[in-house]
Amino acid sequence: MRGDSNAYQTVPRAIGVMPKTYEAGATTGWHSHPRAQLLYATAGLTLVTAEDGTWILPAQHALWIPPQLFHEVRMHGRVSMCSAYVAPEAVGVLPQGCRVLQVTPLLASSLAALAAEPLLYDENGRGGHLAALILDEIARAPETPLTLPLPRDPRLRRVCDALLKDPASPLDLDGWAQHAGASRRTLTRGFRTETGMSFGEWRVRLRVVRALALATDGCPPHLIVRAVGYADLRTLRAAAERILGSAVLSWR
Repeated sequence: MRGDSNAYQTVPRAIGVMPKTYEAGATTGWHSHPRAQLLYATAGLTLVTAEDGTWILPAQHALWIPPQLFHEVRMHGRVSMCSAYVAPEAVGVLPQGCRVLQVTPLLASSLAALAAEPLLYDENGRGGHLAALILDEIARAPETPLTLPLPRDPRLRRVCDALLKDPASPLDLDGWAQHAGASRRTLTRGFRTETGMSFGEWRVRLRVVRALALATDGCPPHLIVRAVGYADLRTLRAAAERILGSAVLSWR
C-alpha cells in the first residue's frame, strides 16, 4: 500500500507522503492525480513535462503540481523522491500553477518524518502537527528558475518541439521563423508574451536543462558540450551559472 500512489489520493488526511526510488532512465508515463503533489527529489535528477512547460529537479528541489494536471516524470541517474499528496481542500493559498521550490531543511525533515508515520496518522498528534508544518513550509518555500515554459501558439510550439529534439541545432532566429511559418517579429514577440523570456534566453535555458540531465546520466563533458551546441565547456558553465547558480552544477 505504501508504494501505491492511488492509496494517497483517497486517504482521509490532509497530506500523505510517499517515498519511492526509481532506476536511471525510468519514466512514470503520462498521468495525473486528484490531489496536488509536491514532488521532492532527495537524490538524482528528474525532468517533469506537462502541456505548458518542462521543469528540472536536482536534488533538494521540489515541484509543486496542481491537481488533475497531466504530466510525465523522467529519471536521470538513480532517483530517490518523496511525494506529498495534498487534498484539494487543504491547498488554500498554495501555488495555483507548477512551481519549482527550494526545499528548506525544515521542510525536508518534516516530509521525512511524516513519511515514517502511519498513513492514517493521528491528526491531533505528531502526524497532524507535521502535516500542518509541511503546508506552511510549502507556502513559504522560495521559487527557483528551474523551469522551461512552453508556448501554446502552434507556430512557436513547432520551434520548441524541434529544439527539444535537437538543442544543438545551429539555426538562427530567421531560420526558426521560417521553420515556424511566421515572421521574425512574430516569433520574437510571441516568445516574450507566452514564456516571459526572449527566444535566445529560452534556448539557452533549454541547453542548460539538457546539459544537467546529460551530466547526471554520466555523459562525458565534451559530449555534453557537443550535444547542446556550445563551443566549449567554459561557455556552457558560464551560461548555467548565469541562469541557475553554481549550486546545481554537476560537471567539471
